[in-house]
Amino acid sequence: MAHAPSATPAATQSTGKLLVALIVGGITAILDTTIVAIGLHTFTEQLHAPISTIQWVSTGYLLALAVAFPFASWAQARFGGKRLWLSALGLFLLGSILCACAWNAGSLIAFRVLQGLGGGVMFPLMQTLAMQHINRDAMARTMAILSLPIALGPILGPVLGGFVLNWLHWRWLFLINVPLGVAGLILAYLFMAPDHPRTGSKPRLDAIGVVLLAPALAVLLYGLSNVQASGGFGRADVLVPGIGGAALLAAFTLWATRRAGAALVDIRLLAVRSVRASSIALTVLGAVLFASTFLLPLYFQGPLGYGVLDAGLLLIAQGVGTLAARLVAGRLVDALGARLVAMAGFLVIAAATVPFALPGTESNLWALGVALLARGLGLGVVLIPVMTVAYLDITKDQMAHASAITRIAQQLGGAFGTALVAVVLTAAATPATPGAGYATAFWWMIGLTVAAAVASILLPTRSRV
Repeated sequence: MAHAPSATPAATQSTGKLLVALIVGGITAILDTTIVAIGLHTFTEQLHAPISTIQWVSTGYLLALAVAFPFASWAQARFGGKRLWLSALGLFLLGSILCACAWNAGSLIAFRVLQGLGGGVMFPLMQTLAMQHINRDAMARTMAILSLPIALGPILGPVLGGFVLNWLHWRWLFLINVPLGVAGLILAYLFMAPDHPRTGSKPRLDAIGVVLLAPALAVLLYGLSNVQASGGFGRADVLVPGIGGAALLAAFTLWATRRAGAALVDIRLLAVRSVRASSIALTVLGAVLFASTFLLPLYFQGPLGYGVLDAGLLLIAQGVGTLAARLVAGRLVDALGARLVAMAGFLVIAAATVPFALPGTESNLWALGVALLARGLGLGVVLIPVMTVAYLDITKDQMAHASAITRIAQQLGGAFGTALVAVVLTAAATPATPGAGYATAFWWMIGLTVAAAVASILLPTRSRV
């Protein structure tokens, strides 16, 4: 299998300093998604736009993320990891500042797309840079550290967003990114060793791949985002983009298999068992993660009747559990193997979701708090093996493509999971019993989690990752 041109190795790169720079910079993009999600209602009032328009503040960002994912591997080989990270983080920071200066809904949506393009490069790149600079026997422990922003986002995002919307102007939802982004740029400049591409090894951009893959991801995600409206999966604006996106994705697959490694994303890596197993597991994990991120805040603000800030504070328990799991997840994977740890983690998540689906438990906040903590522990445990195994059996030059593949898989799975839960929530609810929709949606979410546990069977059994 042909490999992508590699960059000049950074022999003096300190792994600890690299991880600090990646975490500080990466948390800006992760925080942004959780902070902005709870501000949509405020945007409709302050910018005098309907929710159908304001929804694109989130949809446009997610579409831009997905479109940017495939470019990360080519851009790293073309410009070098450090230069690309600084550029992507700088673009995200610029987009944040511009969002804070938005004068109407249209400008806010446009600047959110700019943010998404920067974040879409950052997400796969931070995984690639970390995995390329460590030994294979330290992958699980390093991934546990690298995924700290994923744990901190659900803790800090809703709370910070709630505080901003209660006491500050909505523009501070984006200005919060500025100090973190500036700190991330400084740390990256100081701590990341240069890794300029070797002379004469700069790859050309796969223009045909861009024309096929970028719109494929955009229209697929657009179609899934429309599922939440009346009509669900049977709507024309769901079916047409879905069929068109699937056709473009199939065309890209045929094109990429003939490019001998020169495609925008080398999907031939899916022939490698570790990459294929990780991608399948991450697809289902994405569905579980995104579905719960969508459903839980609605549950606390709907049937339970809590405000935005209170709902954010209640969700802290899940984030604390995810953060606490980082202390043991890497060691567990090293000792027990990816398959067993992932399956156990998913089963814990499924069991901890059951109280939300049972009638009468909504009055017992202590029980729900314990369940959220357990859910967080399960999520923190499963993320490490599922994300790490993709890099087991490939070379460092192939890791950028593996990062793109797994990120795309997780994003598509997340969009499907959110759409599925939204349809179930709408279909099961009635004017007389609105809470019934939530119970049914939670049972579907439990089903998705059990499916993820089953998918974990595909992960390797080796004792060390």
